[in-house]
Amino acid sequence: MANFCTISTISHLYKTYALADSIMPFGGVLHVLLIDGDPKNDIQTPQNICYYSLDIFTGEIAKKIISKYTNKDKLRWALKPVFLMYLLKNNSEVIYVDNDIFFFNDFSFLFEKLKEKSILLTPHFYESDPEKNQNWLEANFRVGLYNAGFIGANSEAKPALDWWAKCCLYNVKKSYKRGLFDDQKYLDLVPVIFDKVEIMKHKGLNLAGWNYKNYPEKYFEDSNNLIFIHFAELSLIEFSKTDNQWHKNYSIYCDTLKKYNPNFIFKRKIVNKNTVYNYLYFINWKFWKMFE
Repeated sequence: MANFCTISTISHLYKTYALADSIMPFGGVLHVLLIDGDPKNDIQTPQNICYYSLDIFTGEIAKKIISKYTNKDKLRWALKPVFLMYLLKNNSEVIYVDNDIFFFNDFSFLFEKLKEKSILLTPHFYESDPEKNQNWLEANFRVGLYNAGFIGANSEAKPALDWWAKCCLYNVKKSYKRGLFDDQKYLDLVPVIFDKVEIMKHKGLNLAGWNYKNYPEKYFEDSNNLIFIHFAELSLIEFSKTDNQWHKNYSIYCDTLKKYNPNFIFKRKIVNKNTVYNYLYFINWKFWKMFE
């Protein structure tokens, strides 16, 4: 049995169901922490899902996190380490994935790796050329080297997860000036502070709209090299283009989403808080670069 977990709201359960569908052919079980409701009457629920509510948490840090974060996104992000610790009481290895991730191939090698390593991380693999696209180079240091949409952990990972939980309790906030980016930026320190941490450089893990251009096409000549795509908004924007090499995978994902949400249509959000925040940062960045 391969144990995965994710954290969701009722409104995004259709993504969670698609994730569950994607891991089912390879023996995956999905443990789902629902922070705002009860899905028991939902007849669409895939058979490989186990549900949990906030009531499972009795520890002091978890209770403080739940009390502190009324924003649902911040609560989901902050609860990742404590949910992993809860599941690791009865399971030797667990992998957390965001619910907008979708698997295309066998992931068993990840669980084999967790028999040796206590933590698995995946880099963002942003562009890193200092001679061009320097904004992407600096993005590595603004938002974090590793993507918090995927964290593998085994039963020896408790010290690292406990530390991460305390960081999330301290602050889940986007602040480039302060070096904070929600739950994610803290992960930069994990390989420095803790032992038996593996940085997974497999390009087929966490393929996304922010990194696919940086990989040689020949890497994916073997279709089995693609393990999972992270269908965050930038990935949906890029892969929805019919001439994109990953458009077929995008279509498979959308068809699965429609299985559970027949009205699903991807519509790009032209303006939201994050796009405004990033745009203003970029303008400020361009301004100060003129004086270098």
